[in-house]
Amino acid sequence: MIANLSLILVCQLIGEVVVRALGAPVPGPVVGLLLLVLLLLARDRFPVLARGPLGDDGVESTSRAMLANLSLLFIPAGVGVVQKLDLLAERGVAILALLAVSVIITLLATVATFVAASSLLSRGEGKP
Repeated sequence: MIANLSLILVCQLIGEVVVRALGAPVPGPVVGLLLLVLLLLARDRFPVLARGPLGDDGVESTSRAMLANLSLLFIPAGVGVVQKLDLLAERGVAILALLAVSVIITLLATVATFVAASSLLSRGEGKP
């Protein structure tokens, strides 16, 4: 499990280094996640890579264990919110308005994506 967790963290570290070196406007952990996905896809395509942490569903089981305990990561965020209650009281209406607008935009983008994907899939089924 330590090797699996190390692989996940090394991918995140590489992603952070790449983003900072290139000055890309993307979070480092996102690039690290893409690197990990590419490694897992390469493992499935090339059996020689299925050793160590990449073999025997090690990364997958470690990821499942991390996801099972994901709620623990919200404790520091909750403490941070409690520490900034005065800021929330001062700018709470603006924050709520921004949250409402962002939720609406996210829902509209999700609907547009679903409609586009549904349209593409229905075109693909019509062909013999």
